[in-house]
Amino acid sequence: MAAPGKLSTCRLPPLPTIREIIKLFRLQATKQLSQNFLLDLRLTDKIVRKAGNLANAYVYEVGPGPGGITRSILNADVAELLVVEKDTRFIPGLQMLSEAAPGKLRIVHGDVLTFKVEKAFSESLKRPWEDDPPNVHIIGNLPFSVSTPLIIKWLENISCRDGPFVYGRTQMTLTFQKEVAERLAANTGSKQRSRLSVMAQYLCNVRHIFTIPGRAFVPKPEVDVGVVHFTPLIQPKIEQPFKLVEKVVQNVFQFRRKYCHRGLGMLFPEAQRLENTGRLLELADIDPTLRPRQLSISHFKSLCEVYRRMCDEDPQLFAYNFREELRQRKIKKKEKQDDAKSYRL
Repeated sequence: MAAPGKLSTCRLPPLPTIREIIKLFRLQATKQLSQNFLLDLRLTDKIVRKAGNLANAYVYEVGPGPGGITRSILNADVAELLVVEKDTRFIPGLQMLSEAAPGKLRIVHGDVLTFKVEKAFSESLKRPWEDDPPNVHIIGNLPFSVSTPLIIKWLENISCRDGPFVYGRTQMTLTFQKEVAERLAANTGSKQRSRLSVMAQYLCNVRHIFTIPGRAFVPKPEVDVGVVHFTPLIQPKIEQPFKLVEKVVQNVFQFRRKYCHRGLGMLFPEAQRLENTGRLLELADIDPTLRPRQLSISHFKSLCEVYRRMCDEDPQLFAYNFREELRQRKIKKKEKQDDAKSYRL
């Protein structure tokens, strides 16, 4: 078994380089899919090392593309690697890797946003949530266009302990635009603190491990890329339904440069907004002049608990959406204007 943090000495047989694979199958990154290929195997090896000890592990790789990280994972002597790739152009190159590693690589042509990974591996791999993480890992060089919706989807899965997390506290090692990576790991008070920071950190231990310069990718993106490691927490720091936490956090950060009471007010219908916002802040013991980035996870925990009690008192409150109220107001205003024109005519 390989030592922790080391790639196994068990290597794939000689194969065309990733650059040669791209030429052989005439592959081109699709701008619409925000694809960028990582060709430097030293960097793909580093991503895999940072994922932990993968010897005899079961790995789910998202968006393998031409197979750079795929090779490094296979060289780590995994028990099985499952790759899910939406773009059919990459399947032949991945099949070449599968033939070079018999019985190790399973290829699925599908969409990571809808693929049911909870049915992909053996039931025997499941571990109680309170135990150490299972021998299942998620690794991926994510297209920028899907990285944020995908991590939000997986965070919700963590809160419900379903999807990839039916196996237990499955660890994830993923790439993001550097700015997104910094937001995910940003501390309270940081300029990078955002909705993503709170949503990730109340559920996971989040580490921005290292940054890959954009020039390492083909084609070169306009930004550098951050590699982020997630380990789900045994106990979430906010024990409320995911959608409720998400709603509170989203409203706070929609006015990120304003005082926090501005965004919190949007949780309530206009007729009761001032009164209910004041009540929420008072019961949660939050200074209304704090900026969103100054709110800690503990602050959000208090806000979510009080907001939950207010929703229990008024069952219609959680369904309230200030944008819908604004839309209805505009419709009524236009109807009045149309009526007035008809009357004058």
